[in-house]
Amino acid sequence: MSSPVAGSVRRPLLPLWLAALTAAAAGVLMDLTYPSAAVWVLAFPSVALLLLSLIGRRAGGALLVGGVYGAVFFFLLVSWTSRYLGFIPWAALAFLEAALTAVALVLISLAYRWLPRAFPGLLGRLLGLPAVVAALWVGMEQLRGSWPYTGFPWARLGMTQSESPLGSLTSWVGVSGLSFLIVFVAAMLLESVRLRLWRRPKALFIPAALLLVLIFTPAFPTSLVGSMRVGAVQGNGPTGYFDEREPYSVIEAQTEATEPLFGEEMDLLIWPEGGLDTDPFQDEAMARRITRVANQVDAPLLANAATLRGDEYFNTSMLWTPDGAAVQSHDKRYPVPFGEYVPDRAFYNAIVPDLIGLIGREYSHGTNPPLVDVDDTLVGLAICFDVIYDDVIAEGLHGGAQVLVFQTNNADFRGTDENLQQLAFARTRAMETGRSVVNISTVGTSQIIGADGATVAALDADKAGALLEDVELRSGLTAGVVLGPWVQLVLLWGGLGALFFGWWRARRRP
Repeated sequence: MSSPVAGSVRRPLLPLWLAALTAAAAGVLMDLTYPSAAVWVLAFPSVALLLLSLIGRRAGGALLVGGVYGAVFFFLLVSWTSRYLGFIPWAALAFLEAALTAVALVLISLAYRWLPRAFPGLLGRLLGLPAVVAALWVGMEQLRGSWPYTGFPWARLGMTQSESPLGSLTSWVGVSGLSFLIVFVAAMLLESVRLRLWRRPKALFIPAALLLVLIFTPAFPTSLVGSMRVGAVQGNGPTGYFDEREPYSVIEAQTEATEPLFGEEMDLLIWPEGGLDTDPFQDEAMARRITRVANQVDAPLLANAATLRGDEYFNTSMLWTPDGAAVQSHDKRYPVPFGEYVPDRAFYNAIVPDLIGLIGREYSHGTNPPLVDVDDTLVGLAICFDVIYDDVIAEGLHGGAQVLVFQTNNADFRGTDENLQQLAFARTRAMETGRSVVNISTVGTSQIIGADGATVAALDADKAGALLEDVELRSGLTAGVVLGPWVQLVLLWGGLGALFFGWWRARRRP
């Protein structure tokens, strides 16, 4: 009788119809790992069910199964895109991400066909195969996060653990590294069942020891170097794309919500993305208004508006001082395709002219550093969806940022899970970088988050309010920040290389 270790799967474990249903269930569970449900532990059975549906499949079957998983998952996860614009943008994004997911999952199905035959031993099945599968999963996330245009790195598995004991692992291996570990554990446990390791209790030591290490590893340490007293204001003004508004109604809402802070001592006042109706560099009345606010709190105001320089528009955060000047600013690095600009406008305008016509302003990509200096304290910035791009966060940290500020405008997604998903990403960034985070929104949810991911102060959604807190300042780079990009590269090319080597070795074995 042959050993279960030595065998390779020649037929799928599940018939195609059942595999498709299993993949759909995996998609539903994966959506539930993200806010508002945020049941982080479901990431493991979700991955395991998806892998189960892929084992033994050829490319065509894997493409179908992966497409079902991707469609179910993304249609649920990004349903907030239909809040105002309807089904077409929602379907376009979900189907595109599902297609990229399906193509990438074909490689994982091939790994299950080739690697058990190439490396049939216990360690090959229990450690080698899960490692390659997890590396290929990270490659899938990198594909979705970088293409097409600037990509959509919204649905990274590591981001699901913002409220779990595993979240602090990002400080060691980064977000992609945590994605790898989750898939590795799920795949290893699946192989433990397939290999019937309960018959060999000593072999169970490997997965048990790994789980204990993951759960009890402390966060990578950073050094406390002081504090900064920060005011952050959520004005709840008419900042949505389709909101009706009067001239200066947004800044009036922000100013009114800031009034409880007038006369309070602070080092920095922060307003959200879109907190100004017009460009203060072009509108003298707007400049006078924000200068008055800065003087009322006797501190610089970090504000945000659409600005015009030459023939280009930018989504700009500027540090406005009480003397009425702003010599420091940062432009959003990654404007949202089909939200803040239209790539290949002529092509898409020919397909859906009514929708494309709604996007009248073309924002340019910023190139200046995501940093401002507030009285010798460097503050790292990310504007709205820039929070999901690793390079923006890392640039601020390498530039010396001791605290992070994320300004956002969630008004177009009121009543959806979008703001909570984005807040979870901000919480993950706090743990990954070992920095306090001020996440301030026009309409909520706004929070000040500690370096350990704990909520320091919060404002409810859809209500105006102000926060005033002493925020910790920290120095030192975590391993996740320093090694994170290298981890991604090693996993991407290592996974592809191991898959190719497994194919070559499997062909040579009788």
